[in-house]
Amino acid sequence: MSLDVRTVPFASAPAYQRLGLEAFGMPPTPPPEPAPEEWPPAGGTPWGVWDGDELVARALVRSFTSWFHGSEVPTAGLAGVTVAAERRGEGALRPLLAAALADARARGAAVSTLYPSSAGIYRGLGYEVVGSYDDVRIPVAALASVRAPEGVRTRRATPADMPAVREVYRAWACAQNGPLTRTEDPFAMVADDMLGPGSGYTGVTVAVSTRPGSAGDVVGFMSWTRGAGHDRTNTVEVDDLVALTPDASRALWRVLGSFTAVAGFVEVATSGAWTGADPSRLVLPDHAGSVRSRPYMLRVLDVPLALGAARLPAITARVPFAVADPRTPDIAGAWTLEVSDGAVRVVADGAAPESSADRPTFTSAGLALSYAGAASAANLRLAGLLTGPSAYDAVWDALWRGRDVHVRDYF
Repeated sequence: MSLDVRTVPFASAPAYQRLGLEAFGMPPTPPPEPAPEEWPPAGGTPWGVWDGDELVARALVRSFTSWFHGSEVPTAGLAGVTVAAERRGEGALRPLLAAALADARARGAAVSTLYPSSAGIYRGLGYEVVGSYDDVRIPVAALASVRAPEGVRTRRATPADMPAVREVYRAWACAQNGPLTRTEDPFAMVADDMLGPGSGYTGVTVAVSTRPGSAGDVVGFMSWTRGAGHDRTNTVEVDDLVALTPDASRALWRVLGSFTAVAGFVEVATSGAWTGADPSRLVLPDHAGSVRSRPYMLRVLDVPLALGAARLPAITARVPFAVADPRTPDIAGAWTLEVSDGAVRVVADGAAPESSADRPTFTSAGLALSYAGAASAANLRLAGLLTGPSAYDAVWDALWRGRDVHVRDYF
């Protein structure tokens, strides 16, 4: 079998679409075939594997930027990856993703992320789970006792509020590891998409400060959909609930609690598996709610680019390290991380050592977890994802573990 891996031209768009529908679900009414002006998909590069004239596998690489360690990091988001049912197990996936990721790296991507249908498949390609995208279902009655906010009022957003809404999102997102910057299509926060008649939202609510010195400032926002029905079996769905102050969080939660007579539940898209990492949750009086989690995976594509872009704590340190993993020879190597008052340099020391006796050595998964701030050096060692001398572990953790992992966009 001779496989041909290349980007998907418009002539093959119908086959690409059909393969995706077979894998991820056929709606009752099939969608129209893509139009020429819709190809390639906004912000994406479609890839395919052909055996002769047959398209046997496909993937979409979305190009966007994500926040990691206070910097906007070029990211290759993998989506819609599938192999035709009859061709699975024949080895089409690895060359497909190798070509797609090599192209993404050549275009400047430092990391790649994805939501896996099966995490084990992507672990074999060097990815690791660093966080989760969660739908949290909360009884509306649990919101009834949220304390009344001080110095904040709520109102419905207008197009004139969109710059402030975007700034609220940016202020929250840049303090986390993982959120999309939402500056590229199709994720950009545009007034027509959020507030227009075709937005799909019932409304976007903003929390506005009434305190002296900041009166009128937007300090939080929430996009929500009322849903059908008017009894307590119904659910109000919330795509974003982002607040910059605890009172802004309380004000937005209380708007949701006002639906207690006509809805039984609120479902909020958040992240961190509802463990307390979402600061808006911390103002609630209890932890009532059930969670549906979807893991988020990360793989580093360019070690110096990803680590070198970080804005780390204002300390000075020098740490030799290496990456050695047979699954990801493309990122094997040895470097020295030099940090001076938070500014980072990653200096190449040569190829990855065969043994890790002289420096801490990460697997691809270990580097992903550490870079995202999702695991300590001690726990990476327990999992076999970090070997070599442990003398630098405390310094490494102090550099990389200062931000929570959060995601808010599913792709």
